[in-house]
Amino acid sequence: MTAPMRSLLRGALMPAAVFWLFVGVWEWVVWHFEVPPYLVPAPSAVAGAFFRGFAEANYLGHAAITAFQAVAGFLAGSSLGIALGVWVVVFPTAERIVYPYIVALQTVPKVAIAPLMIVWFGFGIESKIIIVALVSLFPVLVNVIAGLKSVDQDRLDLMSALSASRWQVLRYLRFPNALPFIFAGLNTAIVFSVIGAIVGEFVGANRGVGFLILQANFALDIAAAFALFVVLSIMGVSLHWTLRSIEARVVFWAKAEEHFRA
Repeated sequence: MTAPMRSLLRGALMPAAVFWLFVGVWEWVVWHFEVPPYLVPAPSAVAGAFFRGFAEANYLGHAAITAFQAVAGFLAGSSLGIALGVWVVVFPTAERIVYPYIVALQTVPKVAIAPLMIVWFGFGIESKIIIVALVSLFPVLVNVIAGLKSVDQDRLDLMSALSASRWQVLRYLRFPNALPFIFAGLNTAIVFSVIGAIVGEFVGANRGVGFLILQANFALDIAAAFALFVVLSIMGVSLHWTLRSIEARVVFWAKAEEHFRA
């Protein structure tokens, strides 16, 4: 077996085999032990609810709303995180002034903040976007600061010897060096953004996947709730891999360096 075939086997076939084995065992356990569907539904019931929801055009519109809130909040929060991270590194005094308040805000559970966002900004998508932005802010900010500070001192000394200004050092040295760190924070934030959107919809919404999950729970339609969990998983994986594709194009030299070191 050639190396590409072995790589394909490890990368695609084995995870698929494990997934179908898990689904088969789950189906057998539910039917063999006669588990009530309001406790744990069978995978076949979940699949039926999943396809029925899309066939009736019920899931697609709500999923689009949740995805829009997640992406919009992610863009707002990550942009603010990058800007704050640059500000904190370029002006060290700002780190002592601003960073403790950001950490304090991060320690407050977003479930506790979400009702305030609903009161202040209403039941529309604005409150959900703000909640998502707050969730996405901190992982991006931390990684931006770490990346901008991880520059080798020898390179900084060389830029200083060349009489480079503070902004030239940032543009030509610190920021390119920080890109792998920034994308690590963005990859974390994009997953958290889906969670933040669902938290906002749980607190107060009349549309979205979170709203549908609450409806399914109230109706004890657990199969529909599991189907909506699958929708959220697909959404999160799709956003994550989209960002990974962007990272592969922007930070193309990172994998080359890893390959060279190996």
